[in-house]
Parts: sequence; structure tokens; C-alpha cells
Amino acid sequence: MVRVKICGITTWPDARAACDAGAAALGFNFYAPSPRAVSPAAAWKILRRLPAFVEPVGVFVNWTPGAVLSLADALQLTSVQLHGEETPRDVAACARRRRVIKAFRVAPGFSLAALRRYPAAAAFLLDAARAGQYGGTGQTTDWALAGQAARSRRIILAGGLTPENVAEAIRRVRPYAVDVASGVESRPGRKDPGKLRAFFAEVQRASRELAAKTEKR
Repeated sequence: MVRVKICGITTWPDARAACDAGAAALGFNFYAPSPRAVSPAAAWKILRRLPAFVEPVGVFVNWTPGAVLSLADALQLTSVQLHGEETPRDVAACARRRRVIKAFRVAPGFSLAALRRYPAAAAFLLDAARAGQYGGTGQTTDWALAGQAARSRRIILAGGLTPENVAEAIRRVRPYAVDVASGVESRPGRKDPGKLRAFFAEVQRASRELAAKTEKR
């Protein structure tokens, strides 16, 4: 099945609901201006209760590698998501000790050649672009471009995914994983259990359809 990362976790009830629904990873946002930002202390109270099979991911925007790794060590994060204008050198420095997801905001004219500059990244997250925002825009990204990238790279599709459109997004892009925040919320930073269940049901349906098509080949 296509993996699901639930991003913008701020409370233990939301984390538990996401885990119960089948999340492979949870994102903890340390970008202070975000409405889904969480303090390290609050994150730790949640992280220490997570089941072993769920991957904790720290989301950072333009932190130095040293600061990223220091907090990753303190919170025992499995992976770090670098969501700003980090350089290939920054990514390589973090990748020496943690799995790195390099995020890109896909604006008109974005070239997939940019991904080649980050060979140390374990995966690439493609998000929608909106001036002044780093994720959580509620806007869909370029699925055609993401589909091209997914043919040869491990792509995590983000940007405006909801229970209503995630199945179609998976069919068109065939990503390694999907990432959702606002699409399963009742308000910024608070997840809606019903939307979570509906989202996972659609991911499972689309994953089964893709598996069936693969078997027929």
C-alpha cells in the first residue's frame, strides 16, 4: 500500500488517531510561524508514546544542520524533513546521521533537475507553492510533474490532498507515499478522526487498484 504520512501533529489524541488509522509516519512541525508548529517539549510528550512501527519525522525550515541533528538526537527522530531553501551540503550533513526528506515547493517553471542536486536525500516531498508559506497551503501540486518524478525517484506527494482527491492523485502519480495535513483537519493543527478514516480508506482503495493492474501485466 502507498504509505501515508500525517503531518502537523500537535496532540497525543491526534497522533493516536493517525496511528490507529494506519499512518506509517507522523510529522512534527518545528517551523514556528506555522499554525501546526509544536514545541520540542510538547513533541516529546507525544513521541515517547508512539508505537515502534510509526516513523517520527521532524519538519524544519532553514535550520542549520547542527541544530537539526541536535533536536533529532534529543527527540529520537527517525527522519528529518527539510522544507526550506537548504543547500545540498546541508542535506548531506544531515544525511550522515538521519534519513532526510528534501521538500520542494513546486511553482510554475519548476524543473525536476533540481532533485539531482540532492543525491544524499532518501526521498523527495513535492508540495504546492504559495508565497510566504512552507507547506499546509491546501493547494494541490502539479500531479503530472510529480508523476514524472515518481518514475525514477522516491516521491512523497503533498499539497491539497483530501479524502475526495487522494485516490485519483495516487492513480495518476503512483507515489511512494502521500503526505497530508490540512486535508484531514477540523481546524489548523487539529485532526478530524472521520476525515482521517475516510482518507485512509481511499488510499487503500487506490493502492488495491494499482496492485491489481500490476498483477495483470
